[in-house]
Amino acid sequence: MMREITCREAVREALREELQRDEDVFLIGEDIGFYGGTNKVTEGLWQEFGPERIMDTPISEAAIIGAALGAAAVGMRPVAEIMFVDFIGVCMDQIANQAAKLRYMTGGKVTLPLTIRTPGGAGRSAAAQHSQSLEAWLIHTPGLLVVMPSTPYDTKGLLKAAIREDNPVVFIENKMLYNTKGPVPEGEYVIPLGKADIKREGRDVTVVATSRMVYFALEAAAQLAAEGIECEIVDPRTLVPLDKEAILESVAKTGRLVVVHEAPERGGFGAEVAAIVVNEAFDYLDAPIQRVCSKNTPMPFSPRLERFITPQVEDIIAAVRTVMG
Repeated sequence: MMREITCREAVREALREELQRDEDVFLIGEDIGFYGGTNKVTEGLWQEFGPERIMDTPISEAAIIGAALGAAAVGMRPVAEIMFVDFIGVCMDQIANQAAKLRYMTGGKVTLPLTIRTPGGAGRSAAAQHSQSLEAWLIHTPGLLVVMPSTPYDTKGLLKAAIREDNPVVFIENKMLYNTKGPVPEGEYVIPLGKADIKREGRDVTVVATSRMVYFALEAAAQLAAEGIECEIVDPRTLVPLDKEAILESVAKTGRLVVVHEAPERGGFGAEVAAIVVNEAFDYLDAPIQRVCSKNTPMPFSPRLERFITPQVEDIIAAVRTVMG
């Protein structure tokens, strides 16, 4: 049976079900217990499972990830919350130099079933230290899996898969999508990591979009359809592992590619997608690839400037018109 729930509720349901399913699963982070989390994602779980499995911590991201990866190394399945993705810089040694490398450096003798949940993205006028999209930092580190869901359905299914994964996963939730509703089945389901989803089929242009930008791309596609331009919207869902076959198949069909992400353009995920397509599907391209990304500047506090810095529907429409000539 399907019902409409929010992304916030989808995260909470996934956490609750995995806590019930496996006694080795526990949550750890700042204010996630009695308070229910900054975004109220974990609300009610402390009362249901108790402080031994919903662990409030001091304000120390290094301690949160350090404790979680130590627990994962001895067989637990921790789900650590970093309040904002901006704060991963404080615990990047634990993430990039320890969690990402320990299994490799022990020849596979140690597994690291660690999930790191963290919200990212702009839109709340929260300024430069609370509005970033830092997935490029993470996908550059071998040993880490990186997930960026867009819909409630994807959020729940992918989070359950992340918690069951035996390698460290960084699960980036867009803070502007927590209230977004969508259909989610009541029964058990898991979405495998590394499988993209076609959010809209089209014949003229492939638009690869991540996280919140999926909704912007869908709105742009709806407007462009009135002009007779049909966009195919590909949501990778997981950046590592990346379902490049789905992207290449779509480009082979349309002959054109626009990549959309909220992170700054320079060195972003879009450059990786463009490189893959140029290397493996160049002969199918009928136009140069376009990237629609945030400008290469710190995020302003001003709402008007924030909107100017970040990709908008009209920017996607302009990029599609460009590749259509």
